[in-house]
Formats: sequence, C-alpha cells, structure tokens
Amino acid sequence: MFVTIRKERNILPEVMPRDLAADYQQEYASRIVAVKLDNTLHDLQTPVGKSRSVEFVELESEEGWIIYRRTVEFLLIMAVHELYPEAEVAAMFRANNGLYCEISVPGKPLTPEMVTAIEREMRVIVQENRPIVKEVFSRDEAVKLFKETKQVEKANLIASLKLPNVSIYRCGGYCDYLYGAMIGSTGHLGKFALDIFESGVLLRTPDLKSRGSVPKTMPQPKLSEVLTEAKNWADILRCRYVTDLNRAIRTGRISEVIRVSEALQEKHIAEIADYIAKHCRKLRLILIAGPSSSGKTSFAQRLRVQMQVMGLRPVSISLDNYFVNREETPKTPAGAYDYECLEALDVGLFNKDMLALLKGESVVLPRYNFKTGEREWEGQEPLTLEKSQPIIVEGIHGLNEKLTAAIPRDYKFKIYVSALTQLNIDAHNRIPTTDARLIRRLVRDYQFRGASALKTLKQWPDVRQGEEKYIFPYQEEADVMFNSAMIYELAALRRYAVPMLEAVTPDVPEYTKARRLLDFCQYFLDLPDEDDVPNNSILREFIGKSVFFKGEDQV
Repeated sequence: MFVTIRKERNILPEVMPRDLAADYQQEYASRIVAVKLDNTLHDLQTPVGKSRSVEFVELESEEGWIIYRRTVEFLLIMAVHELYPEAEVAAMFRANNGLYCEISVPGKPLTPEMVTAIEREMRVIVQENRPIVKEVFSRDEAVKLFKETKQVEKANLIASLKLPNVSIYRCGGYCDYLYGAMIGSTGHLGKFALDIFESGVLLRTPDLKSRGSVPKTMPQPKLSEVLTEAKNWADILRCRYVTDLNRAIRTGRISEVIRVSEALQEKHIAEIADYIAKHCRKLRLILIAGPSSSGKTSFAQRLRVQMQVMGLRPVSISLDNYFVNREETPKTPAGAYDYECLEALDVGLFNKDMLALLKGESVVLPRYNFKTGEREWEGQEPLTLEKSQPIIVEGIHGLNEKLTAAIPRDYKFKIYVSALTQLNIDAHNRIPTTDARLIRRLVRDYQFRGASALKTLKQWPDVRQGEEKYIFPYQEEADVMFNSAMIYELAALRRYAVPMLEAVTPDVPEYTKARRLLDFCQYFLDLPDEDDVPNNSILREFIGKSVFFKGEDQV
C-alpha cells in the first residue's frame, strides 16, 4: 500500500503516525501534533490503517493550537482531580482571551491560593512529562468507567452513541473522554496561564494570533455578562448538556423547552425595545451587528415589532442592500469575493441616505439582488420618515464607527447579536460557538442560496477572517448584547446538515471540517416536530417558514 506523505512511501497499516513523524519533523516549522488520514483529523496514536493519504498537522496552525488548548484543558482537569478529588470542573465559554472553567470544590469557595496551587500542580505534571495514552474501550466498558468516576452525563452520552468502541485518554491514574485529538505527552504543554475569574479560572493558551505566546487577558465585561446569562438560561431550561436535551426530546418535554427558550429571548428583546422607547427623542439610529449567521435580520424584525408595541414606528433597513455591485467587490488574496470587508459596502451612499432620512427627506433605497450581484432601485417606493421615527439597520459592520461617521454617536444605539451556545456536550466538552454558526450557515445557504456544503465550507475561512478583522474588535462597543442561540436549535438543524455534510467527499481538504461536524451532530437526537418552532423564531431564518421572509426575501 502506498501512503502519500509529501511523497509516496510504502507503509504497513499497523504503523503509528507518531513513529513516522520523527522522519518528517525537519520538514515542518513547528512540532507535529496530529495527523490527517484521508483528510480526517486524528491524534498520532491512531494506526495508519488503509488510509491512502497522510498529512501531518503542526502546532503552528489553527487546528494545531486547538489541539494544544484541548490538551491543556485536560491537564487542568487532571491537576484539579489530583489536588481536590471531589471537585468538579466545567468548561463554560471562551472570553477575555481564554477559556473560562468553573471549579466547584465541596465545602469551600475557590480562592487565589487554590488557583496558585492548581497551576503549580499543572507545571509539575508538565515537568514530569507524563504520557497521555489513548485506550480503546467497548461502549459498555466506557459507560461503566465514567459512572464509577461520577461523570454521569458523559456516561449517558456515550451510552446513546451508535458506536461499538470508544477512545479514552489516560494519563497516570486519570482518564477522560475529550472529543478530539490530543497531544501525546504533558511535557510539551508548558505555555499557559491560569487566573482566578469569578467562581472559576481563566485558562489562557497560545493561538495563531498570538504567534505562539500566551495572550494577555483582554477584559470583555459585556461578553462575559451575556455568556453568564446564557448559563442561567440553560439552568432555567434544565438543559446544561446534550444528554439533557436528548432526554427532553425522548420524554416529550421538548415542546416546553422550545416555548420557554423563545420566551426568554422575547423578554430580552422587549427590554431592549423598552429602553429605546424611553430614549426615543435622542436615539434615532439603531445599529445591529454580529458575525455571520447570528440571526441579525430576524432579531431586527422582532425588535421592530416590540418597538411598535411601545408606540414607535421604526423602519428596518438591511446593510446587505448596500453591497457594491459584485464586479466592484474587493477580493481576498485567494481571488474570491470578499463580502465581509467594509469596502464591500457603499459607505458613502449609506451615510447620504441615512442623513437624508433623518432630516425628513424622501429617499429611494436600493435592494441588492444576490442572484445577479447588482443593486436595484426599480420598483422601490420612496421612503420618508417623521423626525421621531427611528431607523433599524442590521449588518456585520453596525458597531464600526466608520460605517456611520457622518452621524453623531449620541444618535445611535448599538446592539451586538451573536449565537452564544448555552449547551455543552458534557462538563469538559463545549460546543464551539463558531461550529454552531457554521451549521446555521450551511443550512441557510443550501436552503435559500443554492450553495452546496462544500461551497460554504470553502468560503468559511474567509468569513472567519473577516469576523476577526471587522466584527469582534468592536463587540465591546455595543450598548447591549443579545444572544440569539436557542438551546434546542442543533436538534432542529441536524436533519438538514447531516445529508449535506455527508455529500462532501474525502478527497477535498474541506472534508476534515465536514467530518468533524458530522461527528459533532451524532450526539443530538432530531427534533421530532419542527412545527413546534414558532414562525417568528430566529431559527426560522435558517430552516425556513419565517414570517419575516417571503419568497425571494428569504435570501
């Protein structure tokens, strides 16, 4: 059998990639930490088998640093377990340039001295260079193991999987099931920082942006607040973990979960509308921004309804309608159209139109045709506003002052919208917000823009790069943040996403991400009755039948 590793080489199926890595390490700028076998990501302890291609993953890559962070999280949990055997660690969310983990020690609050001791223990384990060994258990053996270690939600999740065997990582006397590849020893995990934060710790590790250095803490109080709110909502819904959601589906409680989840969002939207109404003489321009597939458009429409309840008559305007014509759109270095950059919008025309509207002048607004790639004015009615009538504008650049430079800041109210997942797979494994948004986008682009999963996956790196450059730096400038994620949404999206992702073939690089998302989807049961999802739900923007979109307006 021939396996391609930059060049063809005959390799036996039982060979471990870690044994091959030494021969090729000199060809990589940083340490090899994982491998792709036929474009499926694995650790270096997975036999090559019948794979036709082998591609090593080095640390200095997006995937490499994610693997590093996951392994350092394992190190943290192990250190806590060794110091405080009865303690529980829960990975909650990423904020402030780190991963926030709650640590609950029975009978005592977490103190700075305890955090110092935990970090010291982590560094001792690094110095000892303990091996992290992958072991294969039968599903029943794995369930028994985690029940014995009181990780009940993990045991229940594994029991629900349609897999005969499960891979578990062991380091000394500690073992865990983390959903992804890990580095094979603790000796390479010295780059991290641990700080006490609220009722837990903030674990900071390097990434591509920090170029291999531990990033400094970046205070994000508003983001932390909305993420804490997400945790509280999960507690209200009694759905902290995927097993809780699956149980709600099996027992018929899911309809109630949907109704309460939607009501929590509606309550928050009403509170925002109430604030705007109380300050309506000053706040004329309501700017709604957020990353791709955050549900900005549906949120804007629902806010508009709540503002009407308060006696206001707002007008909604989408920034998408101010895209320059496709032929004028800037391109990425790879030659693709860059719809995420600010220059993809006609900022001059937008400011001109908004100022005219705020002055009470009549304006014919453009409408962007996604099929033709051109703005159209034909058939659009002139719009005239009263002086007290607010404008709602949604788009990814809404928080950037450059977008509305001609309009005074105190006329504006900025809202940041993002899908910040409340649900964890289990206590040690988060559902990344970016993955949840990508699944939303895959479904929407296929349903309403005719795009295959492969096309969307190819575009996603450029989308993410645009978010990091144009959206996330401005999120703390928002006057308020809104979490658009529904705790049940992945159960609804799964039935659409799985067949799309299964159509991505192993011979393309995007298969790596498609395979990971498919593995991720396997933990969820399908939502039994989609009709339970209200027609004004933000989720309807992605699965269809939204009251806010009719026909072509869905795109």
